Amino acid sequence: MILPLILLYVVTLVYLSITERFRNFASLIGLQGWLLFGIALVRLHAANPAELAFVALETLLFKGILVPWLLFAVIRRTRINRVRRSGSSQSGSLLLSLVALAVSASLTYYIADSTIDLIFFGVALYSLLSGLILIVMRQRIFSHMIGFLVIENGVFLFSTAIGVEMPLLINFAILLDILISVLMLGIFFTKIDDKLHADDADSLTNVKD
Repeated sequence: MILPLILLYVVTLVYLSITERFRNFASLIGLQGWLLFGIALVRLHAANPAELAFVALETLLFKGILVPWLLFAVIRRTRINRVRRSGSSQSGSLLLSLVALAVSASLTYYIADSTIDLIFFGVALYSLLSGLILIVMRQRIFSHMIGFLVIENGVFLFSTAIGVEMPLLINFAILLDILISVLMLGIFFTKIDDKLHADDADSLTNVKD
């Protein structure tokens, strides 16, 4: 049951590397939230019911519903639509993503630790690298925001890879995840308010971190 969810999550990471529409970015982040919700239910089914409920609510309400809603609100407000490529092509981004996948699989292969779920570890590492690729290869700040959210999803997968026997670790990771996400969204909205005037959505291109 959990393997199809993991494979679909990997597919979303590959698709994030080639898509150019911001609505697709937001939809994929929402889909990842729902996938993480399903993974959490299956992976942590033996955990304390209260802890399981907390993890499930965070992945479903925060990652699967609230964050995508905020991203779509930003898209409607700023009227941004497509990624403006900065010297990179879809094929180049796809190639980097596949290289990151190969690197993640290779590193995971050389890890022989029975306390770590290697599948989760490999996918989490690929998620971290995919987020970094989005930040480096894309120009607009919206793409950087998506990259940070992908990295946070990777951190969540890391916590599930090593923390099934330590649910407190997962709870701390979730709280940190929420805190960082709220801070980043706040900074993002602040930059939009400071830099955007009238309806010139292209001015987002000049927003720097």
